[in-house]
Amino acid sequence: MKFEGIYTPAITPLAADGSIDKAAFAEVLEYLVESKIHGVIIGGSTGEYYAHTTQERIDLAAQAKDVLNGRLPLIVGTGGIRTEDAVAFAQHAKEIKADALLVGTPPYALPTQQEIALHVKAVDAAAGLPIMLYNYPGRMSVSMGEAFFDAVADVKNIVAIKESSGDMAQLHRLAIHRPNIQLSCGWDDQALEFFAWGAKSWVCAGSNFIPREHVALYEACVIEKDFDKGRKIMAAMMPLMDFLEGGKFVQAIKNGVALNGLKTGGVRKPLYDLDDAEKQALKRVVTELKATIAQIK
Repeated sequence: MKFEGIYTPAITPLAADGSIDKAAFAEVLEYLVESKIHGVIIGGSTGEYYAHTTQERIDLAAQAKDVLNGRLPLIVGTGGIRTEDAVAFAQHAKEIKADALLVGTPPYALPTQQEIALHVKAVDAAAGLPIMLYNYPGRMSVSMGEAFFDAVADVKNIVAIKESSGDMAQLHRLAIHRPNIQLSCGWDDQALEFFAWGAKSWVCAGSNFIPREHVALYEACVIEKDFDKGRKIMAAMMPLMDFLEGGKFVQAIKNGVALNGLKTGGVRKPLYDLDDAEKQALKRVVTELKATIAQIK
């Protein structure tokens, strides 16, 4: 499988009672299809998987498969503290005929490089689907290093990595020494650098609500290979990147989606929504961003 383009880790809308709003979730997916992104990820951090029950995650993945109906690739996140849980999510992804898996390091346990490799291999054996690795030490506390990549070199289903360490040296090492693994940007304000180093995809939460602007950067850098244009688009996006890193990431993404008239229903605890001043600030940032990028395009 080739990962090329913009892959959106979809949000999970909530009803007034805190349950998952399945009708609103279907509307979110339809919006993404209409916006011409290139793939959807379910069960990612932006989707608040950590606050979902096992059954909710299974139901969401199944619904996403039904709604998308082959119109976009579906990648299912297998994140979990226990390898057994990740294996179960992978097995279900295989059952619903998902297109690929997102497989990260189990959080909290602080596994060694060899233990991360064994975790990934167990998930691979359970499903046999293409795998996008997910390296996010900021959340998992452990980074996928050279010993890990050596240990999984024989796993043929590993085709890509969402690299979210923020470490530019890690990007360089992957691009130079692991050319068989497709690079995908997972650190938003480094998207331009990822594309310069050969990445052809970007897993970006902001594409939940400004998908066309994210596609514009991808097309400028990867399709048109016009990095002068890409720098202008990226510069216009930086105020949003700064806002999203202000400590309320998922809340900001969901409020961005609400600006498009879609239902989101806030976030699950322990998180709380943006206050009114923050919502207005986000609206100003998004309005200016859209106007600027429209002129560049």
